[in-house]
Parts: sequence; structure tokens; C-alpha cells
Amino acid sequence: MTVTDRLNVSSERLESDLQTLAGIVDPSKLGNTRTAFGEFYRDGAQWVAERMADAGMRVSFDLAGNVVGSLEGRHEGAALVSGSHIDTVESGGRYDGIVGVLGAIEAVRAMRDAGIKLERPLNVIAFFGEEASPYGVAHIGSRALGGSLTAELLLRTDSSGETLADGLRTRAGIDPEKILKARWSPHLMAAYVELHIEQGAVLEQKGKKLGLVTGIAGARRFTASLTGQPDHAGATPMDRRHDALCGASRLVLSVEEFAASTPTGVATVGVLEVGPGASNIVPGFAKLVGDIRSLDAEWIDARAAQIESALRDIGLERSLDVAIAWPSNTPPTEFVGVVPSTIGKVLTSSGHEYVPITSGAGHDAQEMALLGPAGMIFVPSQDGRSHCPEEHTDLSDIALGVQALAESLIALDKTDTL
Repeated sequence: MTVTDRLNVSSERLESDLQTLAGIVDPSKLGNTRTAFGEFYRDGAQWVAERMADAGMRVSFDLAGNVVGSLEGRHEGAALVSGSHIDTVESGGRYDGIVGVLGAIEAVRAMRDAGIKLERPLNVIAFFGEEASPYGVAHIGSRALGGSLTAELLLRTDSSGETLADGLRTRAGIDPEKILKARWSPHLMAAYVELHIEQGAVLEQKGKKLGLVTGIAGARRFTASLTGQPDHAGATPMDRRHDALCGASRLVLSVEEFAASTPTGVATVGVLEVGPGASNIVPGFAKLVGDIRSLDAEWIDARAAQIESALRDIGLERSLDVAIAWPSNTPPTEFVGVVPSTIGKVLTSSGHEYVPITSGAGHDAQEMALLGPAGMIFVPSQDGRSHCPEEHTDLSDIALGVQALAESLIALDKTDTL
């Protein structure tokens, strides 16, 4: 009998944890709302800390607001790390991020119950603020550890003009003067493995229960503005109009066409603001916010150049003043080397068929990959739905994912090349 044969992942414990954490949400919102800068998040983080302590871990809240559960190994040194996030989008689901945190805690419990003690230390982390914040910054906690959180990002503002630094201080109890000091040295982490729901439909379509993530798409966000001339909608002839919304509409369709021209990536316009905003006024202003995503950095560069060119042409054709800015650029992350290789061997030797898969969504793993070798395991999302109340993953699939996570951590613990 191998050590992994002794592992007993408890579906009952997982179900209880999922149901309890799903109850620590804003009751006034549909689905699950536990945003990082709200009171329900603080309650949820404290509950997670208690679950870590119950599992035998030493628990702390670091300078970035991350909940860190530490398990001693037989020897000191660089730690294995696993985790994800417990914050949600507005009216989101109960599985995004949460599966990775509760799954890592259950992996620790299963190893404890089986009498398995790792050679290396193990840290389980519930990262603060993975979802996009009102300040336009995501992955706050993991960025702080990985080193991509900067003083400039702390000056980003929300719609009211409040900076991220002020929001951290007043709404999250995190000292912005200290958060940059949360950064880890690379020697602190031996390897990182994150369990997560797919948030897409590939696994379900292929009839598989596990995905081995090969990489995370890079994302480049743009903000484009078009300024024309507001005029009376009844008295202004069509050939004398400088309609900013019509120009913006052209750009929205161009973004779709550019991305659809090849299967390498995606592009989306998700925000459209129009002014003055009355049916009897020709729109004089329009603002678009969107992003481009791909695992191919050159593809992103090419689409960005096409969007800029199209915007210039639209401005000239319609006599509009145009401008474009690129406020964020997250490069693609490829998972190669010892971690995905070890996960793949574990899944194969355990008889689990898996699908190599690319993540179009961002994850804390891409920030932790800045510190050392990293990888991810996906479990299916029903109908590919996520970031909505209908988000669902079968409990049996979650338990299988936790089993794969625990076995992968045990295998990595025995790897000499870390």
C-alpha cells in the first residue's frame, strides 16, 4: 500500500465547509457576494483561519491581508504552497476560488488522518483580493507576495477618486505603508499548486473530470474615448453629425472581428459609457473599456495595434477626437517544468484521465509563478458557467480534485529537483 492509498478525502467535510462559507455572504445580493473590501469578507477570512487552525496549521494574517496556514515539515527550508481566494464578484458563485482554499485545507486534513508528514513545510493561503477591485487592480494579495504590486498601483482610484491605498487602510484594515514589504524572497517557495474550477466548458465537453493547466492567458486592458459633438437629434441632419456612439459601435465590432480572425485569443468590450445620455441628443462622448487575452504575447501585440489603428481611422472618418490608453498589461504565464510534469505523472499513475488546458481567466498562480515553479489543476464547471449564481461543480468532482492536489503535493515533496 502506498501513502496515497491511505488518503481519505472527506466529501462530507468539503460539503459542510462549502455550505458554511456560502452562508457568509451579503444576504441582500443574489448568489454569493463576499467582496474583498466588505464586512462579509472579513468574517469569511476569520472563519477560514479557524478551519486552518483546526487542521493543525499555525495561522497568521500577513501584511497583505492574506490568511496563511503553515504546516511544519520534517525539515526546514523552502515550502510547498497551495491555495486560492475566497473573495467573490458581485452576485457570484460559491466555487470560484473557494474550492482551492477549502480543498487545500482538506488535503492537509486527509494527510493528517493518514499519518503522512511531509519533508518540506506546507503553506496554505487564502489570498486577499483576487477578483478585480473597484480600483482596477486584481490579485492584490498574491501580487504582494510575488512582487508585481507596486507603489503606482496603490495610487489607482475608484469611481469616487479614492485610491487603492486609502481603500486598503479604511475598508480592509491593511496598512498600505507595509503591504509592499509582504513580498517573498524566491527561496521561501519550493513549488506552488492551485486547485480551481475551470470556469469554462472544455472538461465537460470532453467528458473528463480533471484538467492539467498548461498556462494562463495574458491580459491587456484598454480604455478608448471618442469625443464628437452633441446636437439636437431631431434638427441635425444625418450628414452633419459627429456621433461618438456610432464611432464607438464601429470600434466594438472591430474588436470582435480582430479577435475572431484567428483562434489564438479573445477580445471583449465590457463597458460602454455614453454622454450626454438622452434619446433626443446626438451622443457627443463615448468611452469603452475592454481587454485582449491570449497565451501568445505576439498575438496580443498585433490585436492591440489593430485596435489603435481602427480607432484612428474611425476618428478621421467621423471627425471625432479619439484617445486610447492601456492601463494594465499582464503577460502570459506558461506552466512548464517540474510542477506540471509531476502533476501529470500523478494523475496518470492514479488512473485519472486529464485534459491539458489553457486558462483564459487570471489566477493567483500567475503571480506566485514569479517566485518559482507553479502549476494548476482544474475541475469541471457545469455548463461552463462562472461568476454567476448558477456556478456549480459536483461535489464528487471537487473531492477528486482535492485527491489529485494532495497526491501532487506529496509527490512534489519527494522531488529532489525543487
